[in-house]
Amino acid sequence: MPAPMRPSPPGRRTFLRIAAGSAVVLPLAALAGCTGADRDPGTIRVAYQQFGSGTQMETMLRRVSESYTAQNPGVSIELVPIVAAENDYFTKNELLMSSPRTSADVVYEDSFILLSDVGAGYLQSIDDQIAGWPLWDEIAPASQEAFTGEDGHVYGIPVSTDTRALWYHRDVFAEAGLPDPWEPASWEEVLEAARTIRDSASEAAPLFVFSGKAQGEKASMQGFEMLLYGTGSTLYDEETRRWVLGSQGFEDSLAFLRTLFDEELTLPLSQHLDPNISETIYSTLLPEGRLGILLDGSWISRSWAEGAAGAWPEWSETMGLAKMPTQHGQDPGSVTLAGGWGWTIPQYATDKEAAFDFIEALCAPENSVLRAIEDNHITVRADVAADERYLGYSPTVGFFTELLETARYRPALPAYPEVSAAIQEAMEVVMTGTADPAQALAAYGDQVTGIVGAENVQEEER
Repeated sequence: MPAPMRPSPPGRRTFLRIAAGSAVVLPLAALAGCTGADRDPGTIRVAYQQFGSGTQMETMLRRVSESYTAQNPGVSIELVPIVAAENDYFTKNELLMSSPRTSADVVYEDSFILLSDVGAGYLQSIDDQIAGWPLWDEIAPASQEAFTGEDGHVYGIPVSTDTRALWYHRDVFAEAGLPDPWEPASWEEVLEAARTIRDSASEAAPLFVFSGKAQGEKASMQGFEMLLYGTGSTLYDEETRRWVLGSQGFEDSLAFLRTLFDEELTLPLSQHLDPNISETIYSTLLPEGRLGILLDGSWISRSWAEGAAGAWPEWSETMGLAKMPTQHGQDPGSVTLAGGWGWTIPQYATDKEAAFDFIEALCAPENSVLRAIEDNHITVRADVAADERYLGYSPTVGFFTELLETARYRPALPAYPEVSAAIQEAMEVVMTGTADPAQALAAYGDQVTGIVGAENVQEEER
């Protein structure tokens, strides 16, 4: 939609002041003791995930805040770093948002959990705010949709994403006599490349797809759904708002996985069941040329960057990329799944307009370019994607950014985490030979019906 003319800013309280140029870091324990009366209406709290000792997000927030407060003196910012792994972050963040005493005013949300938080009443829509923000139209439609609720209202500003494709090892391909560049046009061509590696003098495992319960959401998103969405089937019918059961695409995706094990086209089962296999792949198997093809995400080259624990200077010359084809090469020809994070405003934010004003500052073009480079992520914005600094920060960024045009997002509804667990179980029984694809499909249908109710499922016609 074309962006309407932006209205003149309404009269507000003055916004940000950071005393002596540094923000206040408020621990969760301190927040838990606050009362509604304790909240300073001139303070904006910003909650975000901190990965261990990582400080990238904090550095960015401090930089933006210092610039912003110089132009808008009067109010302070409290940074609220939530030091937690992904699932724990969701839980702790929801605990904060559940009360006006503890809620932040601006929260960093994963699109995976967004609609669940909307359903729980933790977030408020920002329709009126984006109507006056011209940069909304720079955001990729798929990312806009990921932050839009089933009610049609927008609940956040997406700022980063990721996409997925086939990474292949050029030395392994050369040893097997495979072409480079490699452009498989169907699943069968992917399997044929894997068979060629298996039958060559190479000692590399041909192909790895994350599968089974030990791999968690990686198995569902980077593995199974990268197959399923290339079949024409889907997990969830957005028109009928029902979960889809009994689909041929679901069964075919499981059959592809079974083929990898039946024909010895992948790593041993024991390694698939290792929850830490991804680290082994990035640190050892790929650098040492012991894996030919990996279905994985745009971010994995972080592991090989200068200064990283597994620095691998030759990675950009050694690793090639190919789009994941659809099952038979049917339109659109390739498939990718996208995730991503964005800024949201909780239901109990003290001042919605002030909160969005700070989000605008965070999402200004210059800040967005710098953040993408620092975080090594794929931008959701057309203006950022056109910036030469962004295009030059990684040799793979252009490839993965282009994939966003046809990206699919997970149906991140409240039931999705349980549905995802059922997908992982279906994969595992097929991997281990406990059940065949048809049996696993039937068991998945029973599980999903139990999760969401018979009124919320539908059978796909075959």
